[in-house]
Amino acid sequence: MLQSLSIRNYVLIKELDISFYDGFSVITGETGAGKSIILGAIGLLLGQRADTRMIFKGEKRCTIEAEFSIEDEQFEDIFDRLDIDGDGPSCIIRRELTASGKSRAFINDTPVALPALRELGEHLIDIHSQHKNLLLATEDFQLHVLDTLTDATALRDSYAQAFLHYQESCRRLAEAKAALEKAQTDEDYLRFQLQQLEELQLESGRQAEMEQEQQTLEHAEDIKEALWTANLALQGEGDSSEGAIALLRTASRRLESVCSLLAIGPELSERLDSTLVELRDVASTIESAADSINVDPARLESVNEWLSALYSAMKKHHVDNEEALISLREQISQQLLAITSSDEHINKCTRDRDEAFATLLIVAQKLSTERHKAAKIVEEQMQARLVPLGIPNVRFNIEISKRQEPSESGIDLVSFLFSANQGSPLRPISEVASGGEIARVMLALKALLSGAKGLPTIIFDEIDTGVSGSIAERMAQIMRDMGKRGQQVISITHLPQIAAHGLHHYRVYKTETELNTTSHIEELSAEERVTEIAHMLSGAEMTKAAINNARELLRS
Repeated sequence: MLQSLSIRNYVLIKELDISFYDGFSVITGETGAGKSIILGAIGLLLGQRADTRMIFKGEKRCTIEAEFSIEDEQFEDIFDRLDIDGDGPSCIIRRELTASGKSRAFINDTPVALPALRELGEHLIDIHSQHKNLLLATEDFQLHVLDTLTDATALRDSYAQAFLHYQESCRRLAEAKAALEKAQTDEDYLRFQLQQLEELQLESGRQAEMEQEQQTLEHAEDIKEALWTANLALQGEGDSSEGAIALLRTASRRLESVCSLLAIGPELSERLDSTLVELRDVASTIESAADSINVDPARLESVNEWLSALYSAMKKHHVDNEEALISLREQISQQLLAITSSDEHINKCTRDRDEAFATLLIVAQKLSTERHKAAKIVEEQMQARLVPLGIPNVRFNIEISKRQEPSESGIDLVSFLFSANQGSPLRPISEVASGGEIARVMLALKALLSGAKGLPTIIFDEIDTGVSGSIAERMAQIMRDMGKRGQQVISITHLPQIAAHGLHHYRVYKTETELNTTSHIEELSAEERVTEIAHMLSGAEMTKAAINNARELLRS
């Protein structure tokens, strides 16, 4: 329940502090006095977007704060989910806006984002403004009425989960089909790419080997000449003693002849023999290498062609080594394999989609059954509530048909059908109901919903538009009865018949100075109520008859 409201520097309100009470209260005031401004301030506490133009002219900051009494355990769950500390049986919401554009929101002094205000606000207060009467014509609102009166919260949650699962299965199937279609379009090109890569016969390290062979073949004559020259220097030509090996043999024999005469002779001889063995091995290797080097233009051409094809493939696929090409080859192979096995994947996705749809329909049908039950209750209740509101021949029916495809709300199409006159056919309510009739239907629905929803506070902003006289009085009685059932009901009204029924009466008014115009709200005493209602009856000119009529309205 809304206990108090404090406003500082908001639009035309410089400073306002007001307390509210349970039961039925009314707010009156001339058009333009500032009633909508107060509603706008409450709307900011419920998470509506703020604008720096809302700040009182000349001020740097505006603050709006409200205290609500809370007793329902559901608020503990909300506070836990929002990570907010509870404050016993009360909850304080504050909104601050600066001229620089900075906006801050707090719940029990804990900074929160606007979605948190909206979530909490949905459980605290309902503001029914005139334009919301238009909701009566929308299917979403009509379905909301049924669902609110249907004790099937768990069933609706199950349907929501089943619908999400069905949507996900549809998405996976669509993606699989799209992927197959794209893959089939690219299949020929993929096979061409794979063929090119396979023709290269790529192996890890082959590029380095081929590049080395290319270098050798390109310089084969120079290499061969260098090797033979080196071999000649080592072994000489024929039986020549000019080679390094022959000279070393001579040195070794001469050293052996005096080896026993020198202390280091044996060591030198051994070292020289070892060098001779190593040099013979080197010479043999050089000779073999020289014999293996062939000038082979055909092989060079083949190597050059392979490397050219390799470099072209690297450039084409934007890679800089053979390992990346090998990886690409494997990737293309997997893509082609996926194409060949995609039918099986699509079949599985189709089975999953069909199973999810079957489950969805089962839950949807259960939910639809509960809605049909609720529809009968709403029809009976609305009939009983609308007759006393001056529509004696009313007929109110709820038509539920089946959708072609399930939606996120189920398989039901809901339409409220209405007839106010004897012999008139039932038609969608938006097509046949007058403004006054829609206002009465909306009030009856709100009264029906308020008990089921258990919302602590509801504010009616001129829901009485289009009615007067005894009908207005009956609407007031409905709102007062709602207050007696434990709800806080506040009605903003221009009708004295409704104002007279309020247990508490507030008046909104403006004052003007040379500097500014400000709005105010005050709770009226018993005598002040007489004066206010008399003004509502007679206008600007107060008459004794209006005063007497006002007293009579209050007594009744």
